Amino acid sequence: MPKHELARRRTEELCLALPEATCERCGSHATYRVRRKVFANYLDDHHGDGIVGLCAKLPLGQHEELIRQDPARFYMPAYIGPRGWVGLRLDRRSVDWREADALVRTSYAASAPASLLKMLDAATAKRRAAPPRTRPRRPA
Repeated sequence: MPKHELARRRTEELCLALPEATCERCGSHATYRVRRKVFANYLDDHHGDGIVGLCAKLPLGQHEELIRQDPARFYMPAYIGPRGWVGLRLDRRSVDWREADALVRTSYAASAPASLLKMLDAATAKRRAAPPRTRPRRPA
């Protein structure tokens, strides 16, 4: 398995779990869209920067604040960074996948039409209301 294959797979799981999300792969990169609008990118050594990251669009200024607060985990991706995109480094020893999910969902919410956001809200509410799954006990 390539070095960062697990990070790519986890990113794909997060993005494709959203309504009508699609994935376009190009070499070691992937672009995630909802109805032709890009909401996330997986980049592996983009233009030789040596970074493996998940890029998501945030409200202007919010991305700069994350980068300023924690430059070891967040970075300004080339070309798209100045337009509100932030990169979360996936090539670190520890990645907070809940945080990655929150970034993806924030970016998706800014790109998806209202009808899909209603579907997402309904699915999230249903999942929260469901009792937790338990594993059957093994006999001692």
